[in-house]
Amino acid sequence: MTLRRYTEVDVFSPVAYRGNPVAVVHDADDLTTEQMQRFAKWTNLAETTFLLRPTTPAADYRVRIFSASQEFPFAGHPTLGSALAWLHAGGVPQRSGDVVQECGAGLIPVRVEDAKLAFAAPPLTRFGPVDEAELGEVAEILGIDRAAIQDASWLVNGPEWMGVRLASAADVLALRPDPAALGARCIGVIGEHPRGNEVRFEVRAFVGNDPVWEDPITGSLNAGLAHWLRESAMVTDGYVAAQGTVIGHKGRVHVSYDNGRIWVGGNAFVCVDGRVEL
Repeated sequence: MTLRRYTEVDVFSPVAYRGNPVAVVHDADDLTTEQMQRFAKWTNLAETTFLLRPTTPAADYRVRIFSASQEFPFAGHPTLGSALAWLHAGGVPQRSGDVVQECGAGLIPVRVEDAKLAFAAPPLTRFGPVDEAELGEVAEILGIDRAAIQDASWLVNGPEWMGVRLASAADVLALRPDPAALGARCIGVIGEHPRGNEVRFEVRAFVGNDPVWEDPITGSLNAGLAHWLRESAMVTDGYVAAQGTVIGHKGRVHVSYDNGRIWVGGNAFVCVDGRVEL
């Protein structure tokens, strides 16, 4: 085993330790997939990432992203956390203010502005209506009537998210789903707050077959939701979404639209910086 630099970054909250943590292992080129997956399960966090040398000169670094049970081609808060960990360890981007991450979904630009980072959302690989029979099952899992689901769409950009829209943020906050019934599903739920609220939307993310079955704050889901909201004409400009409220987090996801791109960002803090023997 080798002693490697290790960082834990809290992402998507203006307050440290109220966001979503990601573990980052540096200089991981010689680790096998099995070693990465085993360590990701051990950290017991939503995701653990491993920084490697890029395979293309256009990228600043390459990352592999693991949950406790599987590898993802892309995930949102691990992207921002990995970028901050790489910068904190002395990484110098090729272009000032912009980091380019290589991952399974391709090259992901990460914009660094003041205390916030934002990634350019990758394209959705599946986007469209959800089968009616499946929506009935989802309603049962969420503990609501089928009629309470106002709209639904597949929002796949790495994780297999299914987006569900309810009538209000209060309805989202009131959900008490059955985690044992989730199976392999990843369900993201969104509802709008009344005008004048600090944030426009409330989001919750439920992840099947994972010990962290309600994700505190989820970049990939929010990226998919941002695409869906724009395509359905529910939004025409940027907004802030809250997530993690029910489980004691203070997630704030900032979404902006710029020249056809969707940017998803927020604050991030390096909370642990040390070494791990792996």
